[in-house]
Amino acid sequence: MTYHTVILAGNLGRDPEMRYTPAGQAVTNFSIAVNDDYTNNNGERVKRTIWVRVSAWGKQAENCNQYLKKGSKVLVEGRLTADAATGGPRIWTGQDGSARASFEVSASTVRFLSSRGEGEAPATDEGPGFVSTEEPDIPF
Repeated sequence: MTYHTVILAGNLGRDPEMRYTPAGQAVTNFSIAVNDDYTNNNGERVKRTIWVRVSAWGKQAENCNQYLKKGSKVLVEGRLTADAATGGPRIWTGQDGSARASFEVSASTVRFLSSRGEGEAPATDEGPGFVSTEEPDIPF
């Protein structure tokens, strides 16, 4: 028996994008910034932002597209989606030609943490662990 669930809380880096599969299934893609900090070997606090691509499906996809926007706070529960070629994060080439990797999650649950009207501006109130609200150029 195995168990594979990821739980992330973060802020949307841009408005969600919804489309429909050829079979008519709704899918909404968005990226969230998850703030992280740790202490390095020199005893210094290091703050960073990890970007995660999220895919929501069906009615949940429609709700995400309707109610979420750039800056919205969300809690996502789902499964990591591995790159078929590498078995790890998806590898791609950025606009500047450098190799990049992105983590991807297929959401089973998306909880909206922002109140109505909140999330218009980029999230800057995440406290001392907050690093960036600028989403990297991650292709969907």
